[in-house]
Amino acid sequence: MVSKAFKTALCRWMLAGLLAVAAAFCCRPPLALAAGEDAGAPRRTGHWIRIHPPINAETLQRVRRSVRRVLDKARSDGTRPVLIFEFDVPPKSKEFGRGSKFGTSYDLARFISGEELRAATDTVAFVPRTIEGHALLAILACEQIIMHPDAEIGNAGIDEKVIKPTYHSAYKEISATNRPGMVELALGMLDPSREVIEVQTKVGTVYVSPAGLEELREHEDIEAEKVLIPAGQPGQFSGPSARAMGLVDYLASDRREVADFEELPDSAIEEDPRGGGQWRTKRIDLRVPITPSVVGGIQKMIEDEIRTNNVNFFCIWIESPGGSPTDSMQLANFLAGLDPGKTRTVAYIPKEARADAALIAMGCDQVVMYPRAVLGGPGAYQPSAEEVEGMKKTIRESLVVDKFRSWSLIAALIDPNLEVFGCQRRGDVEYFCDEELAEQPEPSQWSKEERVTVAGKTLEVDGQQAKKFRLAKHVVKDFEEFKRQYDLTEDPTLVEPGWADTLIKVLASPGVAALLLLIGGTALYVELQMPGIGVGGFVATVCFVLFFWSNYMGGTAGWLEGLLFLLGVSCLLMEVFVLPGVGIFGLGGGCLILLSLILASQFSMLPKNSYQYGQLQDSLFAVVAAGVGVIAVIWFLHRWLPRTPLLNRMFLDPPVGEEAEEISRRETLVDFEGDIVGSRGVTTTQLTPSGKARFGDRLLNVITDGDVVEAGTEIEVVETHGNRVIVRVANK
Repeated sequence: MVSKAFKTALCRWMLAGLLAVAAAFCCRPPLALAAGEDAGAPRRTGHWIRIHPPINAETLQRVRRSVRRVLDKARSDGTRPVLIFEFDVPPKSKEFGRGSKFGTSYDLARFISGEELRAATDTVAFVPRTIEGHALLAILACEQIIMHPDAEIGNAGIDEKVIKPTYHSAYKEISATNRPGMVELALGMLDPSREVIEVQTKVGTVYVSPAGLEELREHEDIEAEKVLIPAGQPGQFSGPSARAMGLVDYLASDRREVADFEELPDSAIEEDPRGGGQWRTKRIDLRVPITPSVVGGIQKMIEDEIRTNNVNFFCIWIESPGGSPTDSMQLANFLAGLDPGKTRTVAYIPKEARADAALIAMGCDQVVMYPRAVLGGPGAYQPSAEEVEGMKKTIRESLVVDKFRSWSLIAALIDPNLEVFGCQRRGDVEYFCDEELAEQPEPSQWSKEERVTVAGKTLEVDGQQAKKFRLAKHVVKDFEEFKRQYDLTEDPTLVEPGWADTLIKVLASPGVAALLLLIGGTALYVELQMPGIGVGGFVATVCFVLFFWSNYMGGTAGWLEGLLFLLGVSCLLMEVFVLPGVGIFGLGGGCLILLSLILASQFSMLPKNSYQYGQLQDSLFAVVAAGVGVIAVIWFLHRWLPRTPLLNRMFLDPPVGEEAEEISRRETLVDFEGDIVGSRGVTTTQLTPSGKARFGDRLLNVITDGDVVEAGTEIEVVETHGNRVIVRVANK
């Protein structure tokens, strides 16, 4: 026979088991579905909606449009959306979201806590920074509240001179919907004159007013009590204290942690800036090396389009080798600082975004690449160790903060010495260097695995690798697939720079640059052969000025290249007009011109990485191709133009055959020393300063003292040195 004591113990054990089961059920995350809980339940999808206090009528309308757009899509997809409302203010704001109107805040709170949303969605409030004012009303309306550990909420009545009874009624109504035990806390955060007491009873902790405390004494045994919010002081609580009281459900440092708590994919941390409307798209091309003028132009175009056309989607088409880390970092921070709740930026990389150009892509909200496109790796500019450290600091302090990314992989795109490893924790994979791993809340729970960077080389990944590392959002085969990813029905309209920028881009292209060198070199040769006409000199000047100007504006040429070119031309002129026959000035001038042309086509004087070596090869090829072209054109000019009826007067057809041999023999043997000094003759060719002149029946090679003498001019011999005859224009 079973004893009474045994029956009593059995009942106690059963009761304890039931209580444990109930406690386990109640303590799980209210919105998260346990594994296998309900296989037939709709799939949960996350949707991020940012709310910038102060809350006004425009905010209310935008949130309503966004929510209804999400609901419509969820109905068609058969999903249950999780609406995450982020109540955020600028990082350095001292107003903490003050200024929210009570009426619009109450309307927003009723909309969030209304039956329409409660039946179809789960709602979460995320508070990353301190919030004051009536925005608290909308926060309390959400089913869950998640706060940053350093954030605070409260002081809801800071904008009111008098706390009206309607305010009390509204805060009671909204807080009682999801947090019936927190009504007094809500009123204490609203009304500074209200005292709130924390009371410990056998049942648990309750929050009451002084009048409520007296009533509680009549029904409960009070174990402890303390004044939580003194009268005359507005209630305001930090994240940890609010979490301890049960007012806040979780603490999270960023969006990714919020998504982890809600068991949502990373896509849940992205905002939809359409606000219930349509995409208003523009495309901006970045297909040149990075320079200050390029960055300034892009920033101005984006600002103008947002201000004048209210554009909410920018496709940044990047095909750039980098070139200026400082300017790339500036543009990356500018893009990262755009409000993702109003504007989405997507970097589209069909070919390459190398070196510091990769940072610009990381400043965008999302990155889309071709499978074989290149992100990172060596580029047009090799930054120094000091520059790398400066960029890493900026990446950590601003770029990744705005885009909720880890900083190790991004820093590895420009730092060849950074070691980054794949790290696992409960199935989650992240990529950290040792320093960032140590910064994690629980670094010991992460296990380091394979290294993903190569010693001594900056990180370089293709499209598939970038997606694996979560540096890229999508990998596409063409632009049509890109449009499908974002539901774009038409190509984004290209925002083009001014005519000068377009001209610079065209002139700096390899083909046009080589053509300019070809025309300029040929024109320079023609001018040296026919000085005084001026057409060749003018054409050569225009071609070379355009070449150096376009490369200067493109960032590859500077004052050094221009000076080398001018010095080279000066040496050639000296060889022709001042010291003919010396040779050193002609050879040196030609080398200086070639060096200036090569340096003007590339960023670095001495290549330091594989990309720069490739760029040097391209520059050499372009200059050599132009040189071969000039030689071919000169041959053509000497071959055909002397026989052209209209142009044969411009070129002297040189003697050939027996005539050439006879002239050569006579000029070799002749000695004019004192023989013809004072003789007068007529030039048969233009003297530049050398040429030919006829003295009676004798045709001689002559030279002036530097002056150019036209053909048909009477001249006089002033001096002879062996077979060298020096002449001047004869006095009338």
